[in-house]
Amino acid sequence: MFGLNRIIHINSIHTCWKTFSSIGKEANLKSVAEMGKRRGKWNKGERTQSKGGYPDIVRANEAFEEYYKAQGIVPEGEWDQFVSTLRENLPATFRITGFKRHAQQLLGFLKSHYFNELVDVKVEGLTIQKPYPLPWYPDELAWQLNLSRSNIRKIPALEKLHNFLITETESGNISRQEAVSMIPPLLLDVKPHHKVLDVCAAPGSKTGQLIEMLHADDSQTWPEGFVVANDSDNKRCYIMVHQAKRLNSPCVMIVNQDATVMPVIEVPDDKNDGEMKQLKFDRVLCDVPCSADGTLRKNYVVWKRWSVHNGFTLHPLQMNILTRGAELLEIGGKLVYSTCSFNPIEDEAVVGALLSRSKGAMELVDCSKDLPHLKRVNGLTKWKVLNENGKEFPNYEEVPFKNRRRIKESMFPPENAEDLHLERCIRVLPHQQNTGGFFIAVLQKTKGLPWMKEGKQSATTEVDESSDVKDEDGDGKRKATFRGPPSKRRHFEGYKEDPFIFFKEDEELWPPVRKFFGIPESFPNTQLLIRCETGKKRTIYFVNEAIKQIISNNQNKLKVINSGVRMFCRSNSPDVDCNFRLTQEGSSSLLPYVSNRLVYLTKNDVITLLTEENPFVHKMTEESRKQINDNGQGSLMFVYDPPQDTCPEENRIVVVGWRGKTSVRSFVSKGDRHHILRMCGVDVNTLVDKKTKQIKGAATTSKQNNDGDGDKDEEDIDEDEDEKLGDAEDGEEDMMKDETEEDSLNETSEDAGEGVVNKDSKVTTDETNKEEDGLNKDAKDKIEADKPQL
Repeated sequence: MFGLNRIIHINSIHTCWKTFSSIGKEANLKSVAEMGKRRGKWNKGERTQSKGGYPDIVRANEAFEEYYKAQGIVPEGEWDQFVSTLRENLPATFRITGFKRHAQQLLGFLKSHYFNELVDVKVEGLTIQKPYPLPWYPDELAWQLNLSRSNIRKIPALEKLHNFLITETESGNISRQEAVSMIPPLLLDVKPHHKVLDVCAAPGSKTGQLIEMLHADDSQTWPEGFVVANDSDNKRCYIMVHQAKRLNSPCVMIVNQDATVMPVIEVPDDKNDGEMKQLKFDRVLCDVPCSADGTLRKNYVVWKRWSVHNGFTLHPLQMNILTRGAELLEIGGKLVYSTCSFNPIEDEAVVGALLSRSKGAMELVDCSKDLPHLKRVNGLTKWKVLNENGKEFPNYEEVPFKNRRRIKESMFPPENAEDLHLERCIRVLPHQQNTGGFFIAVLQKTKGLPWMKEGKQSATTEVDESSDVKDEDGDGKRKATFRGPPSKRRHFEGYKEDPFIFFKEDEELWPPVRKFFGIPESFPNTQLLIRCETGKKRTIYFVNEAIKQIISNNQNKLKVINSGVRMFCRSNSPDVDCNFRLTQEGSSSLLPYVSNRLVYLTKNDVITLLTEENPFVHKMTEESRKQINDNGQGSLMFVYDPPQDTCPEENRIVVVGWRGKTSVRSFVSKGDRHHILRMCGVDVNTLVDKKTKQIKGAATTSKQNNDGDGDKDEEDIDEDEDEKLGDAEDGEEDMMKDETEEDSLNETSEDAGEGVVNKDSKVTTDETNKEEDGLNKDAKDKIEADKPQL
């Protein structure tokens, strides 16, 4: 009987499995069919079809238009222009990074080599207008092209400009960013000594702008201020790491926390030795999550998904983030609240609710005279709370009880809206200057917030123990009250980060490095750190003193994703007295302290160093050659100081490299290499085309000459081609886990290809040196090509 029951049970399981499998297959087929429909492959008349096979985007939403007509956000007589602009593609914009010393030099190069070529260019009947600077951005460092990104990629006449923007973005000299997104950091007015918090920072374009402002003073090696960039999404934090690392700043820290319950950061109290104090920020940026209907010109899906409910859903979250930002703000400090939404429920309602609750502790700042060429409209003092059917609720008392979980009292205009000066808020409309939509409010903290307990180190908000809806006045009417940040913290997932271990005064790794590079005792070596507790220390990072204090005293409460600029990298070589080499990322911070291993080059030397893979030392000028030989093998810092009397527009160039037995090489990424060559007057496009042809020719010749090992040689050639084309350049880091590439670099950086055996060609350095004198130029070039690349 037991056996029969078991057989029946097994058969039942088998039947259920077959049923679920068939259901799964049908679901998969259905999802594939739906995906095909979405891609426009199958069209049964439900959607209009474009020429390219994709469905046309319907840029219209009746509910959207009715809602914002009722809100009155657009000045009278401008509605048609507002809507027609929303249905056009967003033009491309970019910034030249302002904290780089060569920003003006790059700007001049951009104007003369790219923009002047685009005067009245016509492509397929379309006239390409010359790019123009954003009139409200300082020093002409932000530019706009009246073309979308897709147009720039597709139009052949813009291919050079497109390649330029890509490589300069990789090297951190240009940041491609939407125009209206540049406004909040400008109004925040960050100075080099400020402590800055970006509470919702990903993907990092505004964070990069804040970092640039910290480095505005070129006379400082690094500023005393810092930026703490936070985001609640672990994966987006790593995208932010990639953005921040392009700027090579030791003054930024990326953390992964819930912004509504951002923990209290404690640092040593300078006035009371041995005691700790709560860190308050001079500047706070709250660019909060929103319904994003201001991005309709680039996020077309918003047209279809827009709903009145979006604002109701996001309002409480936005309130909590703004409140927490105000709590962490120093008295006298500034806070910028911004959204890419037109909705007053997400904009003025949030700001007004905080102002009412703070009882004068927070005030709106009048920014009408800031950015004078920016066209804007004032914030609303009155707006309507409408449901999905367009029904208006004049006040909170008329909201049905069943709807009060979604519609809060804080969403209604405050009774004292005019006294709060909500008209000082800024709303940017797309049709005014051909941009996206944006809302900005600048607030200043004048005194302590009334709900904060005096003398309390933790800035937790006093939360009402009652429910969201309660009877405050005893009149039987239930009124919604705003609750503070939730006491239960979110559980965050993601990578388990490696620890931050700072050097001690007696750190054993430091004396050989300091002696080899001639670094004085005044260098703050205790601000150096490593990210591993055991094994070989492969990479040494550097942060400023303020970041060090935050990390050292808050590792148990802050989830720090990344901080520090790479300064030294392990490079074990038996012929060199130091096990670490310099890195390009940390060169600007370290240069003022280095007295050994410096080589001053001419411009021609720089070009030779960056256009040849491993140029022989004898190819350098006599003076440079003498300096290289005097320094011997190992890591070098190459410096080009242009003569200011003849080349006042040029700036210093620093390139980190390596000196082998008979040759030298550079350790720079593809983007940095192209940028430096452009500044030296080299046509990078011609150089890349020439290298591509040489590589293809070498691949063809090698394939013809190697019959037996054809498959292996072709694979090796492909790998070498990828290296030479810059697909795996030195110094470029993986944005998800930057340690991985560093390990591979460090293991092969002993002698820049000399003294190392190439496993395929079997050509050693001794053989190379023995044959060099008797070989012609072609043979030498072949040997150089066979040397392994780092």
